[in-house]
Formats: sequence, structure tokens, C-alpha cells
Amino acid sequence: MRLLVLGGTEFAGRAVVEAALGRGWEVTVLNRGRHRPPPGVRALRGDRTAPGGPAALAEGEWDAVVDTWSAAPRAVHEAARLLAGRAGRYVYVSSCSVYAWAPPAGYAEDAPLVEGAAADAGATEYPQDKRGGELAALDAFGPDRSVLVRAGLILGPHENIGRLPWWLTRIARGGPVLAPGPRDLPLQYVDVRDLAEWILGAVTQGLSGAFNLIGPQGHATMGRLLEACVAVTGEVAELRWTAPQAVLDAGVEPWTQLPVWVPPDSDLHDALHAADVSLALATGLRCRPVAETVADTWSWLRDIGGTAPRRPDRPAVGLDPAVEARLLGL
Repeated sequence: MRLLVLGGTEFAGRAVVEAALGRGWEVTVLNRGRHRPPPGVRALRGDRTAPGGPAALAEGEWDAVVDTWSAAPRAVHEAARLLAGRAGRYVYVSSCSVYAWAPPAGYAEDAPLVEGAAADAGATEYPQDKRGGELAALDAFGPDRSVLVRAGLILGPHENIGRLPWWLTRIARGGPVLAPGPRDLPLQYVDVRDLAEWILGAVTQGLSGAFNLIGPQGHATMGRLLEACVAVTGEVAELRWTAPQAVLDAGVEPWTQLPVWVPPDSDLHDALHAADVSLALATGLRCRPVAETVADTWSWLRDIGGTAPRRPDRPAVGLDPAVEARLLGL
């Protein structure tokens, strides 16, 4: 298989490249050159935000393209139109954020969508931009050759948002740790490597259409996630489970100040941790245990010196130590 990955050096794109190389595929990447791609790829340079950015793609043929772009849809529009006659399939890594707010628990791929930005538009808001990217892929490749990967929470090694790295770093410091409850709160996430393997499987199967790409609800709970963090970092932390209302009453922001966590019985929880993923499971999604995701992320974090990279276009995550101490009565 000949695979073109647009990006391919950071989180999801890197995982796709590594998985494809592991299968013996011929891999080309196009990026700005800010990060070194994994060895074994053909590397092309191009800044998709600049005029003529995709020019390096003017020649070549590929069986599939994987695009993880998350800003202005114009970049997807330009690349997809350029490649439509020379690539078999366009896989666009989108987001469950494209569903109209607030999607009910159990929402599937046919749930109402936001109105997407025009396919050739500049950056607007994240949900509209991601839907615009979907529309750009569909416009160039049509519904039979487009795969829309509506990912949810993605965790694992090389994470550049900082959610699981923040929990691991905080728990590694030891002492009492604010653990937002309930302990059995079901979570939905996908290990980035499982996401990558599903994408390659979709290419080999010739799939098309939209897929909610997250693990099944309850594959992990808040308790299992944080207890796995305690186990791999040396078991020097004490998780102090705190009722959701107490956390909210203290003004703590779910999802950002306490990454991954959102209160139960809320629109936010239904949107982030209650999607129907039966279609992804039926087409080959396999999810590794939460303990493996946590252990491998911790190993990677230690290998790079303990500080995870962070995308400059995303807000910082994590709870201020003083706020945590006040909530715990320390």
C-alpha cells in the first residue's frame, strides 16, 4: 500500500505513520519540517497555510491519504482537490464535535450536525472547521471514496494536548490527589495507536462514510484510569475521591482544569463519553486495556524528560495546586 499522510510527525498522524511502516507500507509525509518524521518515510515539505503550500504534492500517486488537519477547512479543500485524481481514498480525521449541541447519550453517526464552514473557508470555530474539512473531503473525493473519522478523546504516547500527561505528572508528585468522582464514572476514549490501526484497516477494507471512533463506553472508568496512573508512577499518591457537586461548587472547570473528567448526568458527559461506537467496533476497532495506555504514556513521558509537548493552538490543562489544596482542606 502507498500511503500519504498530511502531517505525520506529531500525535495522531505520527501513530498512523508508525503503524503503516509496521505493516510494510510505502509512506510519504508532507509537513512544514518543524518535527522530524519517523525514519523510513519519504518526506516532503510544505506549509498548508501558505500560498502554494501543497505544491510538493503535484506529482505522485497513492492508494490513500490520511489528513488530520484541524484548522481552516481551506487547507483540506486545496489538498483534496489536488489529489482527487491521484489517490484512491481520502481519510479525514474529524471529531465528534461536528454533532449539533447537545447530542443525546447514545448518538450515532446519523445525529444532527453543525453547519460546517465553507470548504474553502478560513478558520472559524473548531466544530464548524472540522465539519468544513469533512465537506471538503466529500467535495473532492465523493461519498464513496471518503472516510470521515469522528474521533473523540484520544490518549496515548506522544499526546500533545496534555490531558493524560498532566494526570501522570500530578500523581507522580505524590501526596493527596483530588480525584473527581464518582469513581465508577464511565469514560470513552481511544488509544491513538488503536485509532491508527483502525484507519489502516478502513483503507484495506475500502470503507467509506462517517464513523464515531472512540472506545466503547465503560471500557475505562475514572477510577481505573487514575488507579492505573498511581500504579505506574510508584504508588506514592493518595486518591481522594470528591463528589462532583463539590468540585463544581468550587468553580473548577471540567475537562480543562480536571482533564478527561466531566460531571455525570450532564450534556457534557453525554457528548464526550456516551457516543454509539457500534459501527467502529463492527469494522475492526480493537481497544487495548487502559493500564497499557497509561503505562506506555508514562514510559514515553519519562523518556522525553517528563515534559509533554503541547500544541500552541490548544489551551493549557490542569488544576492549580493551590486550588486543589483548598478543595482537599490542606
